[in-house]
Amino acid sequence: MTIDPTLAQRLKRDADGLFAAIIQQHDTREVLMLGWMNDEALDRTLTSGRVTFWSRSRQEFWRKGDTSGHAQYVKSVHLDCDGDALLVTVDQVGAACHTGARSCFDEGGDLGAVVGQRPQS
Repeated sequence: MTIDPTLAQRLKRDADGLFAAIIQQHDTREVLMLGWMNDEALDRTLTSGRVTFWSRSRQEFWRKGDTSGHAQYVKSVHLDCDGDALLVTVDQVGAACHTGARSCFDEGGDLGAVVGQRPQS
């Protein structure tokens, strides 16, 4: 595996060996999508420079952009403080969402204000 063994040991995996990977555009910081990875998908991502996920529905690896042309080129990969998610910054080519939207969060809908939100001054 390409990842430092000390960091790999900190990764918290679910019962299926998966962990969340948040994908963010490197220059605008726009959150594009969330996908799932296992150790092999992370290794493929780090060695190829293109984001590879594990499809929970199809039970197979998929590299973003291989069929759509909307590739994600890796700029950096960071482990969060709890070890339960990765932040992958990318240079996104085309749409990130399978619906054709730039971001998977574009068409999901706004859930409104957060309860207990700090008032603006």
